[in-house]
Amino acid sequence: MIINEAVLESEIADRQQIVARVAQLESALAKVTAERDALRRAYEMVKEQLELLRRRLYVAKAERIDASQLEMEFAQTQAKLDALAAQLSEKLDAPSPADEPTAPPPPKPRPKPTGRRNLADCDLPEERVEIVDPALEGQAERIGFEESYKLRYRRGGHVRLVVARAKYKIAADPERAAEAPSWPIVTAAMPKELCPRGLLAPSMIAHVLVQKYRWGLPFHRQSCMSVAEGFKLDDGMMCRYGEDVGATLACIVEAMAKEAKQTAFCLSTDATGVCIQPERLPGRQRQACRKGHFFVVLADRDHVFFEFQPKHTSAAVCEIFRGFSGYIQADAHAIYDALFRGEARAGPDDEPPLEVGCWSHCRRKTWEAATVAKEPVAREALLRMRKLFDLEDQWTELSPAQRHARRQLVSRPLVDELLGWLGGQYARVKATRGLLATAFGYAVRQEAALRRFLDDGRLPMTNNHSERALRVIASGRKAWLFFGSDDHASAAANLLSLIASCQLHGLDPETYLRDVIHVLPYWPRDRYLELAPKYWAATRARIPAAQLDTDLGDITVPPPPAPAEQPATR
Repeated sequence: MIINEAVLESEIADRQQIVARVAQLESALAKVTAERDALRRAYEMVKEQLELLRRRLYVAKAERIDASQLEMEFAQTQAKLDALAAQLSEKLDAPSPADEPTAPPPPKPRPKPTGRRNLADCDLPEERVEIVDPALEGQAERIGFEESYKLRYRRGGHVRLVVARAKYKIAADPERAAEAPSWPIVTAAMPKELCPRGLLAPSMIAHVLVQKYRWGLPFHRQSCMSVAEGFKLDDGMMCRYGEDVGATLACIVEAMAKEAKQTAFCLSTDATGVCIQPERLPGRQRQACRKGHFFVVLADRDHVFFEFQPKHTSAAVCEIFRGFSGYIQADAHAIYDALFRGEARAGPDDEPPLEVGCWSHCRRKTWEAATVAKEPVAREALLRMRKLFDLEDQWTELSPAQRHARRQLVSRPLVDELLGWLGGQYARVKATRGLLATAFGYAVRQEAALRRFLDDGRLPMTNNHSERALRVIASGRKAWLFFGSDDHASAAANLLSLIASCQLHGLDPETYLRDVIHVLPYWPRDRYLELAPKYWAATRARIPAAQLDTDLGDITVPPPPAPAEQPATR
């Protein structure tokens, strides 16, 4: 059979074209398949993030719309609205033909200030404090009292506190009778006060501050409540008291922080954000609040103190912990890395602090991978971690030495096995992005810090106690929304520190603040640590009880405690 060469060459060329076309289609199919797989992975990741946000989101946020963006998008409609508004304004301002032109009304005069309000006009229960002059009592004739008023608070309601200062008539000097024939009148001096000439007594100041900084009741709401009770408390006045008293009590908080850096074994810390109201622009234009941060520091079972920082940075953290060389427990945020590198050392010979990890953070990320991504390996990791937490619950009542021995015997092998297994699983999944890689990567990167609790029985396994301490801010900011300035936030941090420390030592914060506000003007500057909640019960026992029962009056400062009773320093 004779085959035409031309036909054969044509068939070969066609087949070559078909093969090339098939290769091209296979290449395109592989590319499309890769794109589909990438899109599918992205879809799964977005789906995981959506489900994670749904679980984390408990309260819907308010809708915020950028008005300037809306005006740009609907410029034509905005122009029509502006033109219509201008036409309506011209019609309203145009005079009627029947009306006669009249002169514009004169501006209303500004009301004259009424001055300090008179509490005698308020329907309030009344208490009386009589202040006499010990030097003149019995030596000169008492002719009456000069009375003023303060607003006091006692459990059950407001009380009008009458401050009666004794007035004395002193006999004139016979040798100077021609120059001063009249009998001079002398009034007993007012006792020292933290807020001189203020309207609120220490008990009322303490009540207002505890209502806000412990129970989250904004000043505006307290003002409305006072109106319902028969007396008006201004928002601005309470704000000024909060800032002034909080700033003054900083001396106690600073003494607490100084002792914590010298004697504490482990400092546990965490942070949360707050809104700070910005200053008004020259044109009275409004602008958005800026963000500040509150750090909480728990010093063993001794002190709790808060500190406000405008920025959530390594520099801020180093400033808070400068000079401390013990253990610091925190989350794995990058701002704390500077501490453990030694950038917060007070001197070149000081040792940097040691990082203590938080197993709750590690478990939380694993829980998200197990519940959101439905990863079987994550559920297995949760089961392994659960055993460590169960053991710690069983050893809660043990002494630190006993707990350390149990951890070495039981917990350390479990931790070694768990972290080794997590490292192998992370090597398998680290190439893929997702919740599982994030959870296991956290454990691998924080391995040394997570093992640290095994070094000493006093070290906690989790940092949950710091997060619980921050709840007062997280729940309170839903009510009071923002702080008026950085200074106001710093003053609030001092008040929050004292209130939280009172709760730590079983003190009533309101009674404590009332007493400290009364005592502080008389107290020596080098003994402020004695006024800290940790030592207040012993300090109060050395002050005459009768002097603390009233809101006003002199305080007898007791001598310093015996050396064996003084706060220890390292």
